[in-house]
Amino acid sequence: MTTSRPVINDPYNAFCQDSDAFLPGEPGGPLEGLTFAAKDIFDVAGHVTGGGNPDWKATHQPASRNAWVVQTLVDAGAAMVGKTITDELTRGIFGENVHYGTPVNPRAPGRVPGGSSSGSASAVAGGLVDFALGSDTGGSVRVPSSFCGLYGLRPTHGLIPLDGILLQAPSYDTIGWFARDIETFARVAEVLFAVKDLDRTRHTRVIIARDAFELAEPAVAEALLPLVRQVGDLCGEAATEVLSPQSLAEWSGHQQVLQSREAWDSVKDWIDTVNPRFSFEVSDRYVTAREITDAQVDAAQAGRDAIVRRMDEVFEGGPTVVCLPSTVSPAPPLGQRVSERHTLRLRNSALTSVAGNTGRPQLSIPAAEVDGLPIGLSLLGNRGSDLALIALAREFVLSRDGAG
Repeated sequence: MTTSRPVINDPYNAFCQDSDAFLPGEPGGPLEGLTFAAKDIFDVAGHVTGGGNPDWKATHQPASRNAWVVQTLVDAGAAMVGKTITDELTRGIFGENVHYGTPVNPRAPGRVPGGSSSGSASAVAGGLVDFALGSDTGGSVRVPSSFCGLYGLRPTHGLIPLDGILLQAPSYDTIGWFARDIETFARVAEVLFAVKDLDRTRHTRVIIARDAFELAEPAVAEALLPLVRQVGDLCGEAATEVLSPQSLAEWSGHQQVLQSREAWDSVKDWIDTVNPRFSFEVSDRYVTAREITDAQVDAAQAGRDAIVRRMDEVFEGGPTVVCLPSTVSPAPPLGQRVSERHTLRLRNSALTSVAGNTGRPQLSIPAAEVDGLPIGLSLLGNRGSDLALIALAREFVLSRDGAG
């Protein structure tokens, strides 16, 4: 068994250069022969979890044990070959890190990889590992999956234990992963969800989220809607519906308040003590979070409760999958103005807030391209339907490729 970290040729700046974390896989497991990387928010025993910020790393001790998800994958035979770059304390959605650099998007050079799981997406898209762990609070798996042309899941909230990770907003935090192909993605799912075969239960209804598609750029909607119809053909029934009686932007606003308050509570004592170095955007988000009042939190929580009730209505009447764009556009160029990036972040957050506010699983699949750039189609299911979503995605891929 190899016990030292292999040398990794990393032309994409995906891996943390200040960490040599490595865990060999146990022989004989179902993932034997596969390699994976872990976003630098996952604990690896004997190594400091850096969180994308040098001041965080300098003021924390090495982890005493491996994160649950890391240990589970290693026990199943996969080798963890390194830590990957993340947006600072996961407080970003585009993947640019002022301290360690921005990982390259191998599928769209000159454009952002998406964040905050930027390095993990870059490493997988560039073929450096077979799969990689990320986290998704406000879109940090789904957005880079779309931008980098990968499969990526935000699972049902609470389904994968959060033990041993750097938390941002616990009522929204989830652990997800990336893969280039659906079969590798499904193998990882079977280990993490402790099943031998994917749930083949078919969804009986497809809901096309009209307000979500209206948020997307016209070229994105045009590229994805024919594929949505193919998903509908597999399921046998499809209908178009507006998800939000108000607007998805309003739904996102509730998440922004609640997530921001939780994010501030998670690190405020450390910030007060250390006075750390942050990028302007991350600093701005924490300053905004600090000013959120209890009354705003109460109002946002009432709004979130109403969103949950509305989406419970959508999923009444049997197995259902909601189709929506993973992002409103392909990956934007590197170095956009902060004001432009802020507006785009809010537009994407309107899409990602549906799953975030309701704790439902959402799988982004690399479905199409716009001007040669990847764009993801998302399948959103009811709580606990993660495996059924992956099974549907595999069936869709087989039918699209003419192999089914």
